[in-house]
Amino acid sequence: MINQLIQAVEQSDLRSDLPAFAIGDTVTVHVRIIEGGKQRIQPYQGVVIARRGRGIGETFTVRRIVNNEGVERIFPLHSPKIAKVEVVRSGHVRRAKLYYLRDRVGKARRVKERKRVVTAKGAAAAPAEATA
Repeated sequence: MINQLIQAVEQSDLRSDLPAFAIGDTVTVHVRIIEGGKQRIQPYQGVVIARRGRGIGETFTVRRIVNNEGVERIFPLHSPKIAKVEVVRSGHVRRAKLYYLRDRVGKARRVKERKRVVTAKGAAAAPAEATA
């Protein structure tokens, strides 16, 4: 009973304007930064190495390299501080969490790109999903 009430309240705060992205995708997260009375948007681009939770509490972790040092940020998916999320490229991975990228250096840090299915007219369609 209480669980249904919580879901009903959370449903109004869930965002529907975010694109579908998965682990291994390179994304640009546009974050709203408030400094004093001013507001600006700062992009943060990196690889999604983890997603966890569900509903209003769902979060995702983005990792990028700054000055040869790895930096990770955890973003709440439905936060109003996130202006938008753009998918730069889709990665092909076989794990749910990419924590092993923390130990990688150089070219080994890269994630393979997911191949796109090409239709008869030559336009790229949605990425092909692996079938098991």
